[in-house]
Amino acid sequence: MAYTPINLRQKLGLFAEQWQPKVIAEMNDYQFKIVRLQGEFLWHSHADTDEAFLVLEGSLRINLRDGQVTLNSGELYIVPKGVEHKPFAEREVKLLLIEPRGVRNTGDNETGSRTAPNDIWI
Repeated sequence: MAYTPINLRQKLGLFAEQWQPKVIAEMNDYQFKIVRLQGEFLWHSHADTDEAFLVLEGSLRINLRDGQVTLNSGELYIVPKGVEHKPFAEREVKLLLIEPRGVRNTGDNETGSRTAPNDIWI
């Protein structure tokens, strides 16, 4: 067994595309995903799970139907299950997402141009 830490900066340096989460680790049934975002996403929710956003670099605003939360580097926010949200980043932001394996990035919405493939490891 290899006892090697996962270097988030090194992993983020392996890709440049945005809105395409990459799995870097799993713990039980949860995946840790890194992603680059810029611009506006779509309104969506996850009926069966919370979703954790940890900002590694930059600033992220998560719009909620009744308000918003702004996260800066080193800050974490958990969107409760079933809550509609819409991430937005004026400039590129780098995130760590923590969610159960198999969760679609567009949530319960129909698949579309922003739907990313699941279980892409880097």
